[in-house]
Amino acid sequence: MSAPLAQGTVLAVCAAHAPVHLERIGDSGIAKSPITGPVTVSAEGVDGDLICDTKHHGGVDQAVYAYSETEASRWAGDLDRDLPAGWFGENLRIDGIEVTDAIVGERWRIGDTVEVECTIPRTPCRTFAQWAEETRWVARFAERADTGAYLRVVVGGQIQAGDAVTVLSRPEHGVRVRSLFVGDAPDSGLEVLTTDSRYEGKVHREASRWVRKRVRESERAQS
Repeated sequence: MSAPLAQGTVLAVCAAHAPVHLERIGDSGIAKSPITGPVTVSAEGVDGDLICDTKHHGGVDQAVYAYSETEASRWAGDLDRDLPAGWFGENLRIDGIEVTDAIVGERWRIGDTVEVECTIPRTPCRTFAQWAEETRWVARFAERADTGAYLRVVVGGQIQAGDAVTVLSRPEHGVRVRSLFVGDAPDSGLEVLTTDSRYEGKVHREASRWVRKRVRESERAQS
């Protein structure tokens, strides 16, 4: 049996069980907190997690949102404040895995049975800005581009803090989640994502939307 490509740890599984009301935004499920003990995760996301804005959040390609402890700690140092698990609105705070720099379609096993695939980056929005209460937060978050990654749940089951996160496979196209956000993915990788049948079912609807957007931007820049 071959060795895993990388391995990390789930520091916390988080969910919002009640809405937080944000000025000029309304109710939001961004205020997530750690769950004690095992919790079920399925194609719909983490069991019991509240999603208020179903137009922009949730769905099979954004079922679970993961954020790296390394990136969270860097922000905590810059902002000089504690940013506990769930502060970024994440369902999973993960240590030891490159989350934003995961390959689109990269598959992870969490615990013994759950398997997920990385899909798209998180886009900072007004809700996130209101929640953070930091000057120019959307712009600053976008400039750093430590976006975290949304995950599609391929095999459901139970997960909990302390579970191992094992990278099972990485597609050869090499396009990272971060690259979809900043627009620096190589044209060869984007072409594979959009045309190669080997990745059918791995390059999800939302990821494909990001790819098409970046292709259009690249074409406009070259015209």
